[in-house]
Amino acid sequence: MSDARLFSAACERNRGPILEVLREQLPDEGLVLEVASGTGMHAIWFAHHLPGLRWQPTDLDEAALASVEAWREAEPAENLLPPVRLDVLAPTWPVERAAAIFNANMIHISPWPATLGLLDGASRLLSPGAPLILYGPYRIGGEHTAESNARFARSLRDRDPRWGIRDLEAVTEAAEERGFSRRHVVSMPANNQCVVFRRV
Repeated sequence: MSDARLFSAACERNRGPILEVLREQLPDEGLVLEVASGTGMHAIWFAHHLPGLRWQPTDLDEAALASVEAWREAEPAENLLPPVRLDVLAPTWPVERAAAIFNANMIHISPWPATLGLLDGASRLLSPGAPLILYGPYRIGGEHTAESNARFARSLRDRDPRWGIRDLEAVTEAAEERGFSRRHVVSMPANNQCVVFRRV
């Protein structure tokens, strides 16, 4: 077994609440494309708990891809596919169609064009009615939902001025321009949100 596994305490804490949303919003079967899988801990957990779905992990970072594969080796699931490299800014993605797309914690740790690239790709891959589910922190009504989020936003911009917690309204507007309708905003632990869009 590879020793390339990365670990995220946040993934371990939030996977249960996210799973509850996924069970309500995902179809019973089909391919779920996870964009920016990171450590792979979400992919492993969701694949094991949603056996009717095929889970496709992806990432741009080679260390993340190696971690996902290492988790697959450690905790095999028949419905968890090998990870593939995906650049959200690319005009074509390695997956042509998906029943749903899930993304966690990428939007605030990437430049704004990455969010637009994610939405562009989702609009190409998803059929009408299919869900795009985004998890992470957002500003709502122009305000942070907690002082801890405001501090987090400052630390993100200190690391890279192109990063930052996005306004939910701006993400929604960009999604609507690409053929999505926002259906649900579910408050999650640690001042995060699960935002569910559907392809119109």
